[in-house]
Amino acid sequence: MRVALLGFSIECNRFAPPATQQDFTTRCWLEGPAILADARSDSSAALGEMPGFVTDMDAAGPWHPCPILLAMAEPNGPVEHAVFEAMMRNWRRGLEALRGHVDAVYCVLHGAGLTTELDDPEGAVQALVREVLGPEVPLVCSYDLHANVSDAMVRDCDAFVGYRTNPHLDMRERGAESAQLLRRLVGGLKTHLALRRLPIVPPTVSMLTAAGPYAEVIDLGQELAAKDQRILNVSVMGGFAYGDTPFNGLAVVVTATEAEAAEALADTLAEAAWERRARFTASLTPLPEAVRLARESPVPLAFADVADNPGGGGRGNTMFILEAFHAAGVEGCLVGVIHDPLLAAEAHERGLGARFTARFNRPQGTLAADDPFSHPFAAEAEVVALSDGQVTGRRGIFAGTAMQLGPTAALRLGGITVVVISIRTQCADPAFLEHLGLDIGAARSVVVKSRGHFRGGFDEFFSHERIVEVDAPGLTTPVLARIPFTRLPRPVLPLDAETRWALPRRG
Repeated sequence: MRVALLGFSIECNRFAPPATQQDFTTRCWLEGPAILADARSDSSAALGEMPGFVTDMDAAGPWHPCPILLAMAEPNGPVEHAVFEAMMRNWRRGLEALRGHVDAVYCVLHGAGLTTELDDPEGAVQALVREVLGPEVPLVCSYDLHANVSDAMVRDCDAFVGYRTNPHLDMRERGAESAQLLRRLVGGLKTHLALRRLPIVPPTVSMLTAAGPYAEVIDLGQELAAKDQRILNVSVMGGFAYGDTPFNGLAVVVTATEAEAAEALADTLAEAAWERRARFTASLTPLPEAVRLARESPVPLAFADVADNPGGGGRGNTMFILEAFHAAGVEGCLVGVIHDPLLAAEAHERGLGARFTARFNRPQGTLAADDPFSHPFAAEAEVVALSDGQVTGRRGIFAGTAMQLGPTAALRLGGITVVVISIRTQCADPAFLEHLGLDIGAARSVVVKSRGHFRGGFDEFFSHERIVEVDAPGLTTPVLARIPFTRLPRPVLPLDAETRWALPRRG
């Protein structure tokens, strides 16, 4: 079995600065055999889908992988279109070389990508596969559950496989599931895909899958699918509000062997989501209350800076929580991770034990100028730890993944220790702090620049009840009324109370 392998994975916030080639190069840019070597390694640069797919295919028996290009980057702004066009040329060359000599294609996609000219680059990738290889070659695509699902994404694949967990802990499993479906498709299985998109754009904090309305719809889909052998996959995609596309909206995609089964289950789940529509809201803790809790709570707490989440395109450098905690004299606090390459470089130049005035977000040389929420802040600091920022993730979304934080420093600002990094990423893994010798278990409070993925990494320290989602300004605020949307379909919940929806007529 000859299988083409390719991927394009980035979550794009339309309101963040554009992503460049360097954003992919520093995170994960793999061509040809490097894709397989990485997937089979103990610590891959790629997230889990491709390693999961390759591992399952290897275990199933002989196959002939035909890897082309796998490009992944941290969430960012829209990809510079010239960069995406170069990727498309790379994929086209690889696919054309395989025309007539390939049995199937597996694509690792995200679903919330943008370019500076396209709203639907994932749809463009799938259309390219169809253009070059034709409609008969099976195509399986795996997607992040934050995908904004376009019609093209569903039209041009034979199986649509979305994550089921948020935090994302099932990426390897979904890669393996994709491999299993692909083998059945090569064996002659035919599929029908059904799509239902609702006028609900859930705030990021309302899409956890341990409990809540989103979890209930996902669980219902899996329960009903288990009772019907015609159902091959159920994917309930919450979407990514900050993509600001014409096809934003919670979506249900069902892959089945019979059209009627797919359509009926898609209807059932869409109605279940609509019944829960009033619960897709954001409930955050005001910053003054967060300060009080950090000073007075009898138990350790984690404070999530959800409005400055690098995992949603945030710059990872706003000072609102740090400044407020510092002014209030909060003690025993860890803050991670602040993206400030200039400050990290200065700490390395000064060395361990150095005392100096740490100046965050200096006017030149940082991304502060691109983000109106990032303002300068200065405080007396001591350098307490340094590293090169090469870390292997320990838990959660980055478990077993080789991460590059760049030159990294831990700075003590009174009762607060701040971890400063040079390559922007969200603080989703305790290893980002622990590799500097910091003891998370001994901290009275921990502030993380993350929206939700930290829950899969820091859950051994903080239960759900000990997590405080802070309402501070930022590029990824879950309070959607603060976002200057221009392409979002309206009316839509939770922005427009008058929003209406009904199942489309079938037959």
